[in-house]
Amino acid sequence: MGAQLRIYRRRMRSVKATKKITKAMELISASRIVKAQQKVQASTPYANELTRAVTAVASFSSTKHPLTENEKNPKSAAVLLISADRGMAGAYSSSVIKEADQVIAMLRERGLEAKPYLVGRKAINYYRFRNRTITKQWSGFSDNPTYAHAKEISEALLESFLLDSAKDPNGVAELHIVYTEFKSMVTQEPMAKRMLPLEVVETTSAVAGPLPLYEFEPSAGTVLDALLPRYVEARIFNALLQSAASEHAARRRAMKSATDNADELIKSLTRRANAARQAEITQEISEIVGGADALASASAGSE
Repeated sequence: MGAQLRIYRRRMRSVKATKKITKAMELISASRIVKAQQKVQASTPYANELTRAVTAVASFSSTKHPLTENEKNPKSAAVLLISADRGMAGAYSSSVIKEADQVIAMLRERGLEAKPYLVGRKAINYYRFRNRTITKQWSGFSDNPTYAHAKEISEALLESFLLDSAKDPNGVAELHIVYTEFKSMVTQEPMAKRMLPLEVVETTSAVAGPLPLYEFEPSAGTVLDALLPRYVEARIFNALLQSAASEHAARRRAMKSATDNADELIKSLTRRANAARQAEITQEISEIVGGADALASASAGSE
């Protein structure tokens, strides 16, 4: 066997082994997307209803609450960035990190210091490599988050938000969240939203007729005290689930592309190996024929 043919066959074995890995990862991601989608669909109505209830209390009562009021002299803002723990998901993490960079640039233009709160090793490593300050970080659950994770993140953010950013260096005046919204199996879009002070409107249609009347028991302030922390937790949990579903979809798409590329490379290497083998056979036949002719000529000369 010629050296060139051995090289082709060695490369084919290597590509086939890689194809098995990418195919397995594609199937795993495809199976996990279904569960992730179900979790998103289950959590979204709850988060939307909480948002509607909080908006109703904030809009139709005169109660003032720290989580619904803007600071007079804001100094800093928290940016919660949700990325992935693992790679091999195409541009999933880089896209959401780029969106967060745009939010941070916008905050700096307003004269606010951006304090990053990071979820996922990809964002953490990105900030560490560039020697950027990280206010707080979480990792290890990007592909399968739970409500406990959302609650832990929410408590850390609310603790900073309730402090006066003009007086306390640990305080923040705004809370922004950057995550990837799952729209379909082929479409996932980086999103940036301001969560606090409350600025979420779930409907764009105008209210027809007189404004609704609400009665809050025991009081609007007590209702806000109970609802607002749950609202933040629910929104963060929904964002974590949306990001997890997007991560699985992006990884499945990336692994499918890698598997398809491996198939094409195997076909190309197979053609080259066949051509090399045919060239070897042709050369061997030529040598045999040439040797036979030489023997025949030698025999004829001796006679």
